[in-house]
Amino acid sequence: MERIKPRTLSGFMELLPPQQVLFDRMVDTLRKTYSLYGFTPLDTPAIEASEVLLAKGGGETEKQIYRFTKGDTDLSLRFDLTVPLAKYVALHSGELTFPFRRFQIGKVYRGERAQRGRFREFYQADIDVIGDGSLDILNEAEIPSIIYKTFTALGLKRFQIRVNNRKVLNGLFDLLGLKEQAGDVMRTIDKLEKIGPEKVKELLVNDFSVPADTADQLLALLSTSDPMGALDQLKGKNELFDQGVEELSTVVNYMSAFGVPADHYQVDLTIARGLDYYTGTVYETTMLDHPEIGSICSGGRYDNLAEYYTNKQLPGVGISIGLTRLFFVLEDQGYLNPDVLTAPADVLILPMTEDLTAAIAFATALREAGIRAQLHGEKKKFKQKLSYADKLSIPFAALLGEDEIAQGKVTVKNLATGEQQTLTSEEAVELVRSTLAARPAACPIQDR
Repeated sequence: MERIKPRTLSGFMELLPPQQVLFDRMVDTLRKTYSLYGFTPLDTPAIEASEVLLAKGGGETEKQIYRFTKGDTDLSLRFDLTVPLAKYVALHSGELTFPFRRFQIGKVYRGERAQRGRFREFYQADIDVIGDGSLDILNEAEIPSIIYKTFTALGLKRFQIRVNNRKVLNGLFDLLGLKEQAGDVMRTIDKLEKIGPEKVKELLVNDFSVPADTADQLLALLSTSDPMGALDQLKGKNELFDQGVEELSTVVNYMSAFGVPADHYQVDLTIARGLDYYTGTVYETTMLDHPEIGSICSGGRYDNLAEYYTNKQLPGVGISIGLTRLFFVLEDQGYLNPDVLTAPADVLILPMTEDLTAAIAFATALREAGIRAQLHGEKKKFKQKLSYADKLSIPFAALLGEDEIAQGKVTVKNLATGEQQTLTSEEAVELVRSTLAARPAACPIQDR
């Protein structure tokens, strides 16, 4: 039989067991954090009818999508979690209670060119709040606190949430006579951090016919050290601009009450978010020590989530974390915490006799106490069994030989310290339980 060389497709991430434990710990942390804010979990199909998934697509989206036919059915793999959410809310709007708050953590697929840190299959972690007809600004003000709580719970400390409002930008463009080029200008200034102000000005002037002095005025305002003060001076000249400034002020004023420290957020007028459907507050989150990574969490307010599926007005606000990419970056930069227990078991039970009854009974006692136990039944030398436990970082070994069984006891060895004690089953269970409980809870990320 011809052997096929095993390989993983480019752009698809497979993790070894210790890394998978850390990744799953990150996912668990996100689930717990989102639940604290009243978000309900949601799972939508990975495969949708192409006409549904591509209702608002086209262009680059259609080029990147994994699309195929099964019989007469035209199908596609989801490329984000937002479009499936839009379909879901439109389909079930009569059965949902609004505002509808959901989180979803799942895989999405994009057939783009795979490169370092960019994947074709990757996890996204999204939260969204959807209103029926209207959605209060309070929801936009709460989002930064969720971002802050999420990343601190993961173990990150040095990050900053940058906030802006698209109404401010659109109103500003109108004031500067740039209304007709607003979309192009918005997408161009969104590149400021990547290409710098000189290149942005060049694009504005040469590609979109923005007068040079207007471009200078715009760039000066966007780079001001006191954005709220600068915006206040322009109030009263444009209704949309004034509305945006009011919304931005509300978000900023609620920050401290929501528990976001002043050094973890900043009003940044350069944050535009290139996607056209954002209409209000927008967010980007960056690591202070690694700005080259770009945003690790972004999103914003949109006026009509499901306009391609229903006439109902369904405004919302949401954020998304590219979880696979974030994990890759954190591992690459040495941020994953080596102190997190990644062992598949807390106790490795080593039977030393032919009769396994006592060993099985002790494993059952451990599991009933909520302690993870693994029976080692392979015919190996004792030293090899301990080496197995060491390689998997299992904290304890439990030895049951003839002497222990005769006494109705078990020898428990702490594999980190080398200390061992012969105890009754109840005492051994309590020793393991109390030792594990005394270990400080370790976040999956160890910030530096």
